[in-house]
Amino acid sequence: MAEATESDLPELFLHVSKRIRRNQAARLAPLGLTPAQSRALRIIGRTEEPLRMSALAEHLGIVPRSATTVVDALANAGLVTREPDPTNRRSTLVVPTDAGRHTLTRMAQARREAATETFAPLSDEQRETLRGLLATLDSRDAQ
Repeated sequence: MAEATESDLPELFLHVSKRIRRNQAARLAPLGLTPAQSRALRIIGRTEEPLRMSALAEHLGIVPRSATTVVDALANAGLVTREPDPTNRRSTLVVPTDAGRHTLTRMAQARREAATETFAPLSDEQRETLRGLLATLDSRDAQ
């Protein structure tokens, strides 16, 4: 029985993970954002200082050219602007606009709603246990 449970675990995890992504994508769609754009905007919005394009690409785990495509879409939507880096004229900084900050707030609400829906079948105690287990797995990945 333990063998079947262990082999099912990755499948169950992937299934729930996909469900979370679909749920969040559906809630982000009215904002006109793809999951990749929303992730980039969250990263840009979290930094206290404007973020270099190269740093954004690194945070996203993508090549700089792909980051340019994502930032182009965010800029076209009026959510970010590009500014020259005063310390390096070859670099470009990405800065959230007021509309981008407002969208970040709406995104956070959409993500909370998606999480509430996904985890609704769990009791408070089960959610805490799951949070602890996932935090343990996440910290092992950072080692």
